[in-house]
Amino acid sequence: MRATNLGTRERLLSAAQQELIEGLGHLEMQAVARRAQVSVGLAYHHFGSKAGLIAAVVEDFYERLDQAAFGGARLSARNWADREKARIGAYVAFHYEHPFAPLVIGPLSRAPEVLDVETAFTTRQLAAGARMIEAAQRDGIVPGNLDPHLTIALMIGGIRQALIGALTADRRPDPARLTDDIWAFMAAALRLTGMSPPVQPKATRRSRA
Repeated sequence: MRATNLGTRERLLSAAQQELIEGLGHLEMQAVARRAQVSVGLAYHHFGSKAGLIAAVVEDFYERLDQAAFGGARLSARNWADREKARIGAYVAFHYEHPFAPLVIGPLSRAPEVLDVETAFTTRQLAAGARMIEAAQRDGIVPGNLDPHLTIALMIGGIRQALIGALTADRRPDPARLTDDIWAFMAAALRLTGMSPPVQPKATRRSRA
């Protein structure tokens, strides 16, 4: 019975996510239940309301993001800077590959039903980011006169806006180039020294006739 309940909940989450994508942020419980091949009463039993279901879909997205790029991520790197750049790469890749990402960081982020989920995730990001900066300060990687909480708030806000622009652009920038650009911004904000700037492609010149 437990496995069946888990399977039903996962089917409902998957169906609701697809309905939200196709409906550009809107869904109806009947349509979700039909797609998941369960009764609408069962959908209400698991999530209580349409708002509860939408919040659960967004929360599931952030749990997967955490596994890919934050608390659950396994990032192999030679040093602190390489690890944090790898984290940015994983963060960008997750959003590029997940079809729900443009909605989550765009229109749905302003929806009342997901406000608590958004606030909780951002709070965790800010706290973890501040701890990351404090640890780097203790190791002499980041200057000690930076305010970790203010710095991470500015960085997270800037990175999020850059990602929104990339995901909603008519032509998305190359993810590797976007990672390089975001990391250059982070390195500057953290006042890191000895960081090599990303290599820029050389412009081709036409020979004069």
